[in-house]
Amino acid sequence: MQLDELCARILPPDQAAAGRAKQRWDSIAKPLGSLGLLEDAVIRMAGIFGSDAVSIEKRGCIVMCADNGVVAQGVTQTGQEVTAVVTKNFCSGQTSVCAMGRYARCDILPVDIGVASAVEGKGLTVHKILPGTADMTQGPAMAREQALDAILFGAEFAMRQAQAGYRIFATGEMGIGNTTTSSAILCALLQKEPEEIVGRGAGLSTEGLGRKIGAVRRALAVNRPDREDPVDVLYKVGGLDIAGLCGVFLGAAAARVPVLTDGLISCTAALLAKRLCPACAGYMIASHCSEEPASGLLLRELGLTAMITAGMRLGEGTGAVAALPLLDMALAVYHEMSTFSQIEIESYQPLE
Repeated sequence: MQLDELCARILPPDQAAAGRAKQRWDSIAKPLGSLGLLEDAVIRMAGIFGSDAVSIEKRGCIVMCADNGVVAQGVTQTGQEVTAVVTKNFCSGQTSVCAMGRYARCDILPVDIGVASAVEGKGLTVHKILPGTADMTQGPAMAREQALDAILFGAEFAMRQAQAGYRIFATGEMGIGNTTTSSAILCALLQKEPEEIVGRGAGLSTEGLGRKIGAVRRALAVNRPDREDPVDVLYKVGGLDIAGLCGVFLGAAAARVPVLTDGLISCTAALLAKRLCPACAGYMIASHCSEEPASGLLLRELGLTAMITAGMRLGEGTGAVAALPLLDMALAVYHEMSTFSQIEIESYQPLE
């Protein structure tokens, strides 16, 4: 499958089904629109499924894991070896998103798409394109063909999981240095200065933040990514985890399955996917707005509003998984509540 073939499969959501879900919400015996974004999410999912009988019983969090050569520039608090440790811990259920996933009835689906060292574990999918990318301050992070490989693999992985019965995806990642690569991508795509985008990631000091800003600036100057070509931006200053997640957003849309964005890295991948195929944005639901400074800007670019604003910045898909119980509660009201006519009271009327 080629990228243009993948994008051609993605059709807009079914507005008639979304309209029926809206009518269902408006018939329920409560003030109109009073569950806000939770109602919007259910309506959005109805359009995605092409049915107002919305169900998300089988859910999975796809976690793309990869290393980034830019860590050589001192842009992180921890070393690259942490990527492999946490990737292995996904397999044994010993990470934050695993604990949250158990509560939210969400399977964790880890993928080694570019971890620097060999990792083995139960349930780990391995499609190691590179043992980590190159240092983007010295030249392209990877080859264009490798970025395309990651995108298409991510898409095919999501489509396979949809065929296996998954009805909603959360998106997560693990890769030391990936807030730096995300920041570089955003500076290129949005024509912003590094100071406007770069944050402290997993807890950088002020000195470390300065190194990170400098690394992003050098990477952009050395590689001169073309903002009109998302794949050019991705292979020059991105990461394999971001490329894989970009594919997940495209593949979920092609399979007509809703996909929850997570924080900065996930939303960066979502923006790349939207730039490649604008129609795929109709399949995205924003879980939360992270603490990273670019998060609000990213969500506006995606045309999404986050359900949760809790100052989160952990990654792994934790924000996306945290949104699942909210969606479960919304669906409980949507499916179980009585209508105005059933309880024989006058329905609410739309506000002027």
